Amino acid sequence: MQKKSLGMKIFTVFNYTFLTLLAVTCLLPMVNQLAISFSSSSAVAAGKVGLFPVDFTLDSYKYMADKPEFWKSLAVSLERVLLAVPLSMFICVLAAFPLSRLDHEFPARKYYIWAFVVPMLIGGGLIPTYMVVRNTGLIDRIWALVLPYTVNVFNTILLMNFFRSLPKELEEAAYVDGATHWQVLLRIILPVSKPVLATVTLFVIVNHWNSWFDGLIYLNSPDRYPLQTYLQTQVVSANLMAQESLRDIRQIGLISDRTGKASQIFLAAVPVLMIYPFLQKYFTAGIVMGSVKG
Repeated sequence: MQKKSLGMKIFTVFNYTFLTLLAVTCLLPMVNQLAISFSSSSAVAAGKVGLFPVDFTLDSYKYMADKPEFWKSLAVSLERVLLAVPLSMFICVLAAFPLSRLDHEFPARKYYIWAFVVPMLIGGGLIPTYMVVRNTGLIDRIWALVLPYTVNVFNTILLMNFFRSLPKELEEAAYVDGATHWQVLLRIILPVSKPVLATVTLFVIVNHWNSWFDGLIYLNSPDRYPLQTYLQTQVVSANLMAQESLRDIRQIGLISDRTGKASQIFLAAVPVLMIYPFLQKYFTAGIVMGSVKG
């Protein structure tokens, strides 16, 4: 086993230290929100809550349980993810497979590559996208949150590069046995592409679950808001009310409402935190192998 040089040891220590500090920085806000959600309103108002609950209580979760708007928005987000993930994966796989062919197999490949890459670099912008959604009759419908993001060019390129990195002998053996392109894709390519499929699935889930701005501009009814849009509007309204009533006795009520919102924010992150550990083992392999070829 080759011994590490002094420079490599220093780099390793620096790398681990930097990544540890970065991880802690990302975790601290979530830990603080969790502590607030389990703390009393008076402790939050006094600014005593840090990383651990003060005057432990479940009042904020009781407050959240009595909020039908939270559960409605949670249902909308779940519906969005359940619709968007299979549809986006289906379209991206169908686009990535032919684009992964060699030039003599698919002579027009390079033109389609440019057709995918150029819109990724030069987007139409918010107004043209809104006009398309409006003119297709999707405003205030769940499909306004799903269809505009079905084809993600980055995910398609990631899948394409992974497919191109697979040994061609696997496909050639299948073609010799009389397999069609569909059979090669379904029985050869996809079963050995679990790392990149899991990685792209995680990307799609996180993007749709965390997206809030599209719900704000495409949905007219607050009852149809996804969870992140609902939470964003609640946080903004609470901040405005706090500024307007800073010297008012009602500020105590706003602090109580803050503990309830902390519990909602924490619970909104739980689904992704539950999914990530199951897909994490594929994540690195999918990213690395999906970026080795162009």
